[in-house]
Amino acid sequence: MVKDVKDVKEVKAPKSEQTRTLILETALRLFEERGYDKTTMRAIAQEAGVSVGNAYYYFAGKEHLVQGFYDRLAAEHEAAVQPVLAGDKDLAVRIRGVLLCWLDVAEPYHRFAAQFFKNAADPESPLSPFSKESVAAREAAISIHQRCLAGSSTKTDPDMAEELPQLMWLIQMGLVLFWVYDRTEGAERSRRLVERTAPIGARAIALSRFRVLRPLVRQVHDVLREFLPGTAG
Repeated sequence: MVKDVKDVKEVKAPKSEQTRTLILETALRLFEERGYDKTTMRAIAQEAGVSVGNAYYYFAGKEHLVQGFYDRLAAEHEAAVQPVLAGDKDLAVRIRGVLLCWLDVAEPYHRFAAQFFKNAADPESPLSPFSKESVAAREAAISIHQRCLAGSSTKTDPDMAEELPQLMWLIQMGLVLFWVYDRTEGAERSRRLVERTAPIGARAIALSRFRVLRPLVRQVHDVLREFLPGTAG
């Protein structure tokens, strides 16, 4: 009997995941076609061929669907960036690779990204990348930058091991903001921005190991923590 129950669970798990994926993909399509604000959970459920109650079972609301998008993007970035993290030790090359990988995995979603950005830009919104609801995707991204730095040949102050990956993630957030409004073919200007800023970021991180510059880096970090939405305290 125990074996039978186990077998049932093993059969149901893939179907459950398929339903969740179907709802998420349907929502992303409707967000693109109708806009985030005009898309309702009822419409998503109808298009996905599931009951409204079933849609709410997997996602408590539209905001949670966007969180599902954040998590998917983070997982795709994690997979795509592995060759970069296992490759060249030059920090500028690694930063460039990490950011270009993000642009690659985000490109299919570019058309509708601006649809919900006005909501994500609200510091009180759960869609904000700085919100507590976004913590999983945020920590996943910071982890990538942590490994990007740790695997490089650049020497840094061990006391700044926590601050530097967070600052690298904030650079990525600046890129995301630029990318949302970038309408060039294949986000070409965003890619150029990465090419130009990766060496600058790597240089600044390398210089941070010098005692005379450490206070400046910490001051920048403290200012960002105090004034960026959702990071205070």
